[in-house]
Amino acid sequence: MATVLQAATLLMGWQTDIKRFRLRSALRSAPVRHKGFFVVRTDGRLSATYVVMPRMSKLIPNAIAVKADSTGSSAGSKPGHELLLFEALREGLEEEMERDPRVCVMGEDVGHYGGSYKVTKGLASKFGDLRVVDTPIAENSFTGMGVGAAMAGLRPVIEGMNMGFLLLAFNQISNNCGMLHYTSGGQFTIPVVIRGPGGVGRQLGAEHSQRLESYFQSIPGLQMVACSTPYNAKGLMKGAIRSENPVVLFEHVLLYNLKERIPDEDYVLCLEEAEMVRPGEHVTILTYSRMRYHVMQAAKTLINKMGYDPEVIDIRSLKPFDLYTIGNSIKKTHRVLIVEECMRTGGIGASLRSAIIDNFWDYLDAPIMCLSSQDVPTPYAGTLEEWTVVQPAQIVAAVEQLCN
Repeated sequence: MATVLQAATLLMGWQTDIKRFRLRSALRSAPVRHKGFFVVRTDGRLSATYVVMPRMSKLIPNAIAVKADSTGSSAGSKPGHELLLFEALREGLEEEMERDPRVCVMGEDVGHYGGSYKVTKGLASKFGDLRVVDTPIAENSFTGMGVGAAMAGLRPVIEGMNMGFLLLAFNQISNNCGMLHYTSGGQFTIPVVIRGPGGVGRQLGAEHSQRLESYFQSIPGLQMVACSTPYNAKGLMKGAIRSENPVVLFEHVLLYNLKERIPDEDYVLCLEEAEMVRPGEHVTILTYSRMRYHVMQAAKTLINKMGYDPEVIDIRSLKPFDLYTIGNSIKKTHRVLIVEECMRTGGIGASLRSAIIDNFWDYLDAPIMCLSSQDVPTPYAGTLEEWTVVQPAQIVAAVEQLCN
């Protein structure tokens, strides 16, 4: 522990030199820049690694991922690069670790094994064992260690091997992570990211198919986001790490192998903005995470076979809600359907429906409908598992009911 604290102190002490180095690099007119990051060894030694890289273009905060087209052009001629969702998370995390030596990772098997879903693969060998910390199977302990590290000036990224396991750390997340900034009178900030896979997988059983968004939503002081594409996974990861607030980043276990072309330019997404997936006129469909794809599958039927024009919004920010984007859509369509994988009782949809009623009641021409998972433990049997989760046919029927 003394070695860890010594290394942390050295990291904090070298921040001024890092800023001076970056300033000098930025002022040079040559078309290259020097980039450095720190490797922290288990014996407490720090080594700085510098590489010469081509100068990147201006930061694009609202960059748009380039969708694959059917023109037959070669992949090499398209801008950007293709990544799976878990690779996009890793790229965002790696870039932030290179940019800021205070960023560190801790969790079970995050080190040389690379994490259960390989989000941290290769980071331990690159950044050292004191910036990528393998922990015992003790969620409450290593989450508390992460909160303490954040209080001391570091920016930890805590990985829960499964979101269900983080119930064991609920005391640290609720009583410390979310409240210390307030209870200390602003003396401490807790810039910590808590991330990991959750949601209903494919026959993972009840304990590994938890949807815990609503559990964490009720904790004062926490911010919550849910990624759904490689593009927003990387952007939200970077935004969460740079935030001064404690952020819970939800990743869905079935979306890790989604592939998308994302920009080569550096970009960071706002943690409080929803994404307009598809503009429309007849009904607003609010969704997030895996259900985004069930909604888009239903939208094809609604558009091509039934003549409806749904507007689809991925809310992304689960706390706080982006009521600006949501409200503008409701003022246009006057009908709302919420589609979620969270449980119906006390879920995200219930909170979202309440917020819409409080703020946009006068714009509604029909009752708000909410499609949620069944209030039962997720069955192991595949056919029964499907029955507990909202399916595209249910979304089509709900839109038809709303619009008629």
